[in-house]
Amino acid sequence: MEEKICLITGVGPGTGTALVRKFAREGYQVAMISRTRERLEALESELASAKGFVCDVADPVGLESAFREIENQLGQPQVLVHNAVGAERGTYMEIDPEKFLKAFQINTMALLHLARLVTPSMIERQFGAIVCTGNTSAYRGKPRFAGFAPTKAAQRILLESIARDAGPKGVHAAYVAIDAVIDLPWTREAFKDAKDDFFCKPDDIADECFRIAHQPKSAWSSESVIRPFGETW
Repeated sequence: MEEKICLITGVGPGTGTALVRKFAREGYQVAMISRTRERLEALESELASAKGFVCDVADPVGLESAFREIENQLGQPQVLVHNAVGAERGTYMEIDPEKFLKAFQINTMALLHLARLVTPSMIERQFGAIVCTGNTSAYRGKPRFAGFAPTKAAQRILLESIARDAGPKGVHAAYVAIDAVIDLPWTREAFKDAKDDFFCKPDDIADECFRIAHQPKSAWSSESVIRPFGETW
């Protein structure tokens, strides 16, 4: 039986780590991409089936190099979860255009490059999944999200375009929008007065991404919007 391989970008202390642990528990060899070597090494020591690759996904040359290493060491991924995120907060008058461009490179251009790298083998197998973790900034441009929302909207529409082309060839592409503040130490500190039901748990986000990636072909979701039950919307 072919070994199951999942590639996860943006392996940070919250959702990224939860995704790695979830896919590893479910029998996957997990290729982890992060800019932080120490975090990758910590997860490698915890999980025998996780292997880290240091890379800035905004760098297309470095990203392809890391992907070729993953192919050589582990094989071709059947699942890609693009969780890396770049953000530039502020109004259109306040944002730094260079940081805005960087966010676009991380959120949207990296998805383009990764999709081009992973889909050929997925199409050959007629099986594979590409999941992006996003948020509701992809659907609305609030005043102080001028440097972020356009990059996530572009990411969502690019993924839809990928889904329309690659879907009939066996590749499930889906967007998981998280309408919430994710439960992390720094968000708990920033929202000290918030109740527990205000936060979305990284483990629960990982469970939803795994579920979406393993839906039967007769009932694929193209988008999933998740939020805590206490969230106002």
